[in-house]
Amino acid sequence: MLHPHTQNDCAALLEALRAQNLTIATAESCTGGLIAAALTAIAGSSSSVLGGFVVYSNAMKTAQLGVPEAVLAAVGAVSEPVARLMAEGALARSGADIALSCTGIAGPGGATPGKPVGLVHMAAARRGGQTIHLARVFAGDRAEVRAATVDAVLGLARQAMVAG
Repeated sequence: MLHPHTQNDCAALLEALRAQNLTIATAESCTGGLIAAALTAIAGSSSSVLGGFVVYSNAMKTAQLGVPEAVLAAVGAVSEPVARLMAEGALARSGADIALSCTGIAGPGGATPGKPVGLVHMAAARRGGQTIHLARVFAGDRAEVRAATVDAVLGLARQAMVAG
Protein backbone atom coordinates (compact mmCIF):
# COMPACT_ATOMS: atom_id res chain seq x y z
CA MET A 1 0.00 0.00 0.00
CA LEU A 2 1.43 3.36 -1.01
CA HIS A 3 1.50 6.32 1.36
CA PRO A 4 -1.57 8.59 1.14
CA HIS A 5 0.50 11.59 0.02
CA THR A 6 2.10 9.66 -2.86
CA GLN A 7 -0.75 10.47 -5.25
CA ASN A 8 -0.31 14.20 -4.55
CA ASP A 9 3.45 13.89 -5.04
CA CYS A 10 2.89 12.10 -8.36
CA ALA A 11 0.42 14.73 -9.55
CA ALA A 12 2.84 17.53 -8.65
CA LEU A 13 5.73 15.77 -10.39
CA LEU A 14 3.66 15.17 -13.53
CA GLU A 15 2.56 18.80 -13.58
CA ALA A 16 6.19 19.93 -13.31
CA LEU A 17 7.22 17.53 -16.09
CA ARG A 18 4.46 18.85 -18.36
CA ALA A 19 5.42 22.45 -17.60
CA GLN A 20 9.00 21.73 -18.70
CA ASN A 21 7.95 19.47 -21.59
CA LEU A 22 9.90 16.55 -20.09
CA THR A 23 9.26 12.83 -20.25
CA ILE A 24 10.06 10.12 -17.72
CA ALA A 25 10.63 6.36 -17.61
CA THR A 26 11.27 3.88 -14.81
CA ALA A 27 13.55 0.89 -14.20
CA GLU A 28 12.31 -1.02 -11.17
CA SER A 29 13.49 -4.06 -9.31
CA CYS A 30 12.34 -4.18 -5.67
CA THR A 31 9.19 -2.13 -6.33
CA GLY A 32 8.03 -4.38 -9.16
CA GLY A 33 6.39 -1.57 -11.12
CA LEU A 34 4.92 0.45 -8.23
CA ILE A 35 6.63 3.67 -9.35
CA ALA A 36 5.17 3.44 -12.84
CA ALA A 37 1.81 2.42 -11.38
CA ALA A 38 1.77 5.42 -9.03
CA LEU A 39 2.61 7.81 -11.86
CA THR A 40 0.12 6.35 -14.31
CA ALA A 41 -2.69 6.35 -11.72
CA ILE A 42 -2.91 10.09 -12.43
CA ALA A 43 -5.15 11.09 -15.33
CA GLY A 44 -3.15 12.72 -18.13
CA SER A 45 0.08 10.99 -17.16
CA SER A 46 0.55 9.75 -20.73
CA SER A 47 1.80 13.20 -21.72
CA SER A 48 4.92 12.63 -19.59
CA VAL A 49 5.27 8.94 -18.71
CA LEU A 50 6.78 6.91 -21.57
CA GLY A 51 6.89 3.56 -19.78
CA GLY A 52 8.93 1.38 -17.52
CA PHE A 53 11.06 -1.70 -17.13
CA VAL A 54 10.44 -4.21 -14.34
CA VAL A 55 13.75 -6.03 -14.07
CA TYR A 56 13.55 -8.24 -11.02
CA SER A 57 16.22 -10.74 -12.05
CA ASN A 58 19.84 -10.01 -12.85
CA ALA A 59 19.33 -11.56 -16.28
CA MET A 60 16.59 -9.02 -17.03
CA LYS A 61 18.73 -6.14 -15.77
CA THR A 62 21.32 -7.19 -18.34
CA ALA A 63 18.95 -8.04 -21.21
CA GLN A 64 16.60 -5.06 -20.87
CA LEU A 65 18.85 -2.33 -19.50
CA GLY A 66 22.36 -3.38 -20.50
CA VAL A 67 23.70 -3.74 -16.96
CA PRO A 68 26.93 -5.72 -17.48
CA GLU A 69 26.97 -9.18 -15.94
CA ALA A 70 30.49 -8.45 -14.66
CA VAL A 71 29.20 -5.49 -12.61
CA LEU A 72 26.39 -7.57 -11.13
CA ALA A 73 28.87 -10.32 -10.25
CA ALA A 74 31.35 -7.87 -8.72
CA VAL A 75 29.08 -5.65 -6.59
CA GLY A 76 25.68 -7.35 -6.57
CA ALA A 77 22.34 -6.08 -7.81
CA VAL A 78 21.69 -4.03 -4.67
CA SER A 79 24.42 -1.44 -5.17
CA GLU A 80 25.05 2.11 -6.28
CA PRO A 81 26.69 1.13 -9.59
CA VAL A 82 23.75 -1.07 -10.58
CA ALA A 83 21.16 1.58 -9.64
CA ARG A 84 23.04 4.11 -11.77
CA LEU A 85 23.40 1.70 -14.69
CA MET A 86 19.72 0.79 -14.52
CA ALA A 87 18.67 4.46 -14.71
CA GLU A 88 21.12 5.16 -17.53
CA GLY A 89 20.00 2.04 -19.41
CA ALA A 90 16.35 3.06 -19.09
CA LEU A 91 17.21 6.57 -20.25
CA ALA A 92 19.00 5.25 -23.34
CA ARG A 93 16.38 2.63 -24.23
CA SER A 94 13.23 4.67 -23.57
CA GLY A 95 14.15 7.99 -25.11
CA ALA A 96 12.87 9.76 -21.98
CA ASP A 97 14.40 12.92 -20.57
CA ILE A 98 14.59 11.46 -17.06
CA ALA A 99 14.79 7.83 -15.94
CA LEU A 100 14.34 6.58 -12.40
CA SER A 101 15.61 3.32 -10.96
CA CYS A 102 15.57 1.32 -7.76
CA THR A 103 17.14 -1.92 -6.60
CA GLY A 104 16.92 -3.17 -3.06
CA ILE A 105 16.02 -5.73 -0.43
CA ALA A 106 12.35 -5.32 0.47
CA GLY A 107 12.37 -8.33 2.79
CA PRO A 108 11.53 -10.14 4.85
CA GLY A 109 14.45 -12.27 3.62
CA GLY A 110 17.35 -11.56 1.32
CA ALA A 111 19.72 -9.77 3.67
CA THR A 112 23.44 -10.40 3.28
CA PRO A 113 26.44 -9.07 5.23
CA GLY A 114 26.52 -5.30 4.69
CA LYS A 115 23.15 -5.35 2.89
CA PRO A 116 20.31 -5.39 5.43
CA VAL A 117 16.61 -5.78 4.73
CA GLY A 118 15.30 -2.36 3.79
CA LEU A 119 18.43 -1.26 1.89
CA VAL A 120 17.49 0.37 -1.39
CA HIS A 121 19.71 2.06 -3.97
CA MET A 122 17.93 4.54 -6.23
CA ALA A 123 19.06 6.71 -9.11
CA ALA A 124 17.76 9.33 -11.50
CA ALA A 125 19.44 9.89 -14.85
CA ARG A 126 18.84 13.10 -16.80
CA ARG A 127 19.45 13.37 -20.54
CA GLY A 128 22.45 15.63 -21.01
CA GLY A 129 23.03 15.70 -17.26
CA GLN A 130 24.44 13.67 -14.44
CA THR A 131 22.99 10.62 -12.76
CA ILE A 132 22.18 11.20 -9.11
CA HIS A 133 22.07 8.43 -6.51
CA LEU A 134 20.42 7.90 -3.16
CA ALA A 135 20.79 4.97 -0.76
CA ARG A 136 18.49 4.44 2.20
CA VAL A 137 17.68 1.72 4.69
CA PHE A 138 13.92 1.88 5.16
CA ALA A 139 12.22 0.47 8.24
CA GLY A 140 9.13 -1.67 8.15
CA ASP A 141 7.75 -4.69 6.40
CA ARG A 142 7.95 -5.43 2.69
CA ALA A 143 5.02 -3.17 1.76
CA GLU A 144 6.40 -0.29 3.85
CA VAL A 145 9.87 -0.58 2.29
CA ARG A 146 8.40 -0.58 -1.19
CA ALA A 147 6.11 2.41 -0.45
CA ALA A 148 8.98 4.39 1.07
CA THR A 149 11.06 3.61 -2.01
CA VAL A 150 8.39 5.04 -4.32
CA ASP A 151 8.33 8.26 -2.29
CA ALA A 152 12.11 8.57 -2.23
CA VAL A 153 12.40 7.98 -5.98
CA LEU A 154 9.79 10.67 -6.65
CA GLY A 155 12.00 13.04 -4.65
CA LEU A 156 14.97 12.04 -6.78
CA ALA A 157 12.96 12.83 -9.91
CA ARG A 158 12.34 16.36 -8.65
CA GLN A 159 16.08 16.76 -7.94
CA ALA A 160 16.93 15.55 -11.45
CA MET A 161 14.56 18.13 -12.94
CA VAL A 162 16.28 20.95 -11.04
CA ALA A 163 19.76 19.63 -11.83
CA GLY A 164 19.05 19.56 -15.57
